[in-house]
Amino acid sequence: MLHTPAPTDIAATDARVRPTTTAPREYVHRAALAEVFLTADWSRTDEAHFTMKAQWPRGHSFFGPVGGTHYDPMLAAETIRQVGALLAHVGFDVPLGHQFLMWELNYRVQPSRLPVGGAPAELRLDVTCSDIRRRAGRLTGLRYEVLLSENGREIAGGDARYTCTSPEVYRRLRADRLAEPLAAPAPTAPVAPRRVGRRDDFDVVLSPTERDDRWRLRVDTRHPILFDHPGDHIPGMVLLEAARQAVHTLAPVGRAVLPVAMDATFHRYAEFDSPCWIETEPAVGYPGSAERLVRVTGRQDGEILFTSITTVADLPTA
Repeated sequence: MLHTPAPTDIAATDARVRPTTTAPREYVHRAALAEVFLTADWSRTDEAHFTMKAQWPRGHSFFGPVGGTHYDPMLAAETIRQVGALLAHVGFDVPLGHQFLMWELNYRVQPSRLPVGGAPAELRLDVTCSDIRRRAGRLTGLRYEVLLSENGREIAGGDARYTCTSPEVYRRLRADRLAEPLAAPAPTAPVAPRRVGRRDDFDVVLSPTERDDRWRLRVDTRHPILFDHPGDHIPGMVLLEAARQAVHTLAPVGRAVLPVAMDATFHRYAEFDSPCWIETEPAVGYPGSAERLVRVTGRQDGEILFTSITTVADLPTA
């Protein structure tokens, strides 16, 4: 007979234990259940304060451990994004089908508290909302802050701002893009994976140019994580990954580095039918610190798509 032991934090005789489930995938705008990091355990303190729970997997096909030892900080970015969607639906009664436009997303992690342990990271998320905007009683946008902690210790924090629109308004705003679905663009040649901290061409979102500080955004809609479901524009998380990979090129090949902080601002939709260019400016160091700060800008058709200020640090050795 095969015996599978229960996790040690669950008492087999306690009938009051409620099995943990993920938040509904629809509420965090994901198609794949495996990509839902929030659980169905959330509560509201008042109009502007919520408590949520999340779980980070020890292994992931895309957001895998950096250097094999530390949680990928981009998990914090994706968790914060999912919080915003869940907030809208369960906290402010935004119907499913409404469209969300992220204008800002910022995070910072504490590298020394990111080592992957013997079980998935069980996180508490303390959420504070501000600048809550409504029209005719319906939420149209807000800003929110998230504090992520594990066993009472803060491991990351961040904030974001978005607006949301009804399907009818979105169809009017994007009429020219929704009239005829665009065919998926053919992926351009990738940068060498090790140059951007990846192992496989499939996970690379940059294509080389004649300059060392400029790349073309590589779009492959077959990627199951970055393009979890069909859309009429390139997702913001693809742009954040492009910023992370661009910053990684400044490190020696093969060295594991952590994007410990990112402040990203989005200015317009990233379209599929025109090249997007990713550019970096020289890294700036902090006096007395090993952290480096890099500005990344995305451009399309001569206009700025997004900017990010990314702080990178070497992987902690202990």
